[in-house]
Amino acid sequence: MIHQVSGRVVTVSVRAAMIAGAWIGFGLGVVTGCVLGATLAWFAGAILNWQRDLGLTLGVTEQLLPFGSQIPVLQRLQSDWFIVVPFAGVLVGIFAALVGGLIGGLVAASYNRSPFGVQVVVEVPDQVP
Repeated sequence: MIHQVSGRVVTVSVRAAMIAGAWIGFGLGVVTGCVLGATLAWFAGAILNWQRDLGLTLGVTEQLLPFGSQIPVLQRLQSDWFIVVPFAGVLVGIFAALVGGLIGGLVAASYNRSPFGVQVVVEVPDQVP
């Protein structure tokens, strides 16, 4: 038989809260970073097309156009999009993991200093003699 017991959670593991915050931050950061990397690669292609059209319309060399000296970098970003997207995802994910771990630790530490707890109800099995 199972019966319910009510109680209070008084402390939370700071280490566990930091690990959970880091994992959540990493997951959200990877998704956000991949979207940013894809956007960056797309904008590089759009700028290159604009540069090409502007160069043909005005009849000037690429070096005289806006972003003229960055054309090799933009071409590399556009052509290596399959490297740029996951690299940006992992980079932003690592940063977000550090921030998430810090936030998790701060929340757990502030919760542990609070005089109030959280009411919980736990189901406990009866002890059979």
